[in-house]
Amino acid sequence: MAEPNEEIVSVKGIYKYYPGVQALDNVDFSLRRGEIHALVGENGAGKSTLIKILTGVDQPDAGTIMLDQQKVTIRSPQHAQAIGISTVYQEINLCTNLTVAENILIGREPMRWGSIDRKTMNARAKEVLNRLDIDLDVTQTLDSCSVAIQQMAAIARALEITSAKILILDEPTSSLDKHETDQLFAVLRKLKSEGMAIIFITHFLDQVYEVSDRITVLRNGILVGSYDTAKLSRLELISKMIGRSLTEFEDMTKIKQESSQRIKGEALLDARGLGRARCIEPFDLELRGGEVVGLAGLLGSGRTEIAQLLFGVDKPDTGSITMEGRRVKNYSPIGSISRGVALCPEDRKNLGIIGELSVRENIILAMQANLGWFKYLRTQEQYEIAEKYIQLLNIATPSADQPVKNLSGGNQQKVVLARWLATNPKLLIMDEPTRGIDVGAKAEIQKLVLSLAEEGMSCVFISSELEEILRTSHRIAVLRDRKKVAEFSGEVAENKIMQVIAGSEE
Repeated sequence: MAEPNEEIVSVKGIYKYYPGVQALDNVDFSLRRGEIHALVGENGAGKSTLIKILTGVDQPDAGTIMLDQQKVTIRSPQHAQAIGISTVYQEINLCTNLTVAENILIGREPMRWGSIDRKTMNARAKEVLNRLDIDLDVTQTLDSCSVAIQQMAAIARALEITSAKILILDEPTSSLDKHETDQLFAVLRKLKSEGMAIIFITHFLDQVYEVSDRITVLRNGILVGSYDTAKLSRLELISKMIGRSLTEFEDMTKIKQESSQRIKGEALLDARGLGRARCIEPFDLELRGGEVVGLAGLLGSGRTEIAQLLFGVDKPDTGSITMEGRRVKNYSPIGSISRGVALCPEDRKNLGIIGELSVRENIILAMQANLGWFKYLRTQEQYEIAEKYIQLLNIATPSADQPVKNLSGGNQQKVVLARWLATNPKLLIMDEPTRGIDVGAKAEIQKLVLSLAEEGMSCVFISSELEEILRTSHRIAVLRDRKKVAEFSGEVAENKIMQVIAGSEE
């Protein structure tokens, strides 16, 4: 009989290339029977690519996969299920209009006389839920269940599909509250005690330390290392996940100090007790004219959720916003634009640019939306605005009529910035504005943020790179697990912020 600590999966020297991207570079990974193994890393670290290879969605360009000490080629997701690898994704792909039992056995319903044998189906569904210590009426429709129970049903379905030996959970707690997360963890511990090997992907470090036995850290497609959870401090984990930029930037300390002298005393925007259930716990945040406020924290800590609340993409459940002394009532992007608030979103490709439109058309979008479609910007005026910001931001494009999809990532980011600068905002919210762009463009954007502050604009600057936050921010709010946990003004040591992000007592 296999020992509990025996390796069930061993991945060696995995490489994976996509057009223009080396997603995995010589990555090793091992998973033992009866362990919960956390796979962590920031966006672009390679977690999803590794999981796609383990589940047969993609094939590696090089490297080997051993399952039960036998070399395997995982040809497809169906093949992965057949050899005992089941996956539960962040977005639960179940049918909420069907019963719990129907979801668990969908596609494998027991038949009798040409019809579904519901008595047997319900009994089988009940049996697999009992294995998870879940007492549930399997005849109720899934939409009447909590998100946590829907997650349990997804796990039950993964276990029922085949005699799973490996369970992969991709961000399973992203929509769960504390009680529901505890309920899920109880299930995972039970499966672990039965010898199940579990890969747990999450951005919540408290949960990593609560439930995992080992941690593997990926960064930029490279394996940083695998560690026993009990032997790796949170501060060390944060350092390994974030890493350090190897590129030297021009020192911006002097520029930041000069701009800090122009910060206004009164608040431009004042958020009090602002929060949204399952997104971000109530927080206070004051923004003054001429000030750059950085939001520091890991992916999933609540940075983007704050940006979306401030811009009106999401509506708060609690609290209020006051803008220039007036209480905000219209929580919407259009309302925010009319108040002088702008948002450069994190997902540049899907939420920022419209690839098929020209540089000119992308730049004037927000202005046109603010004017309304019955007050159309003249073509000549559009060209004047576009040319102004092409020159101002040094956008490398053959002409204003170039499709924006043909530009580099850095220049696409500048087009998104130009769109919002053209609205002459009082507050500019920038969510990961330098992600995925080259070093030169990063430095340009950081300098631009400080120059805008010198001109009196208020900026919220979100970045996963602490060095970048420290270079550009007059004040820094630190977030952890969807909660604002600290705020720093003036100069602060990077190590201090990392300790707060990690929740370290060191």
